[in-house]
Amino acid sequence: MSSNGYRLVFALLGLALAAVVVFVVAVAPSGRDVPLPEAVERISPEDGATVLRQIGIVIDMQPGYRIELFVDGTLIPSEEIRASVPTGRFEWSPGPLSMIPEWTPGTHTVLVTWDRASGLPDPGELGWSFRVQ
Repeated sequence: MSSNGYRLVFALLGLALAAVVVFVVAVAPSGRDVPLPEAVERISPEDGATVLRQIGIVIDMQPGYRIELFVDGTLIPSEEIRASVPTGRFEWSPGPLSMIPEWTPGTHTVLVTWDRASGLPDPGELGWSFRVQ
């Protein structure tokens, strides 16, 4: 094989390697994504997010579930959670009368446990963390 033939082979191999790297980077999960169980439609803030201190926690469940919310290991009383079992939306924010009065800068962890409000049980849990600036 001539030197031009080798150059062509190496150029094609280099292009193939570059295409594989681009594909892997584009398709691979970031490692910060939390796969959501079927009962959970959406969480906010997302796992690994960096947010401002004014953020609240939002959990959108399938309709008909009730939850327990733990923030940094503290059980948030159900009276502090704005809940709509029929729509499945649950919201909580720190406040002066809350178990946690305000977000401190740094990483915070959230754990949500759930079960159906009526009918057959369907318990589960989901944990994630985010960073407050």
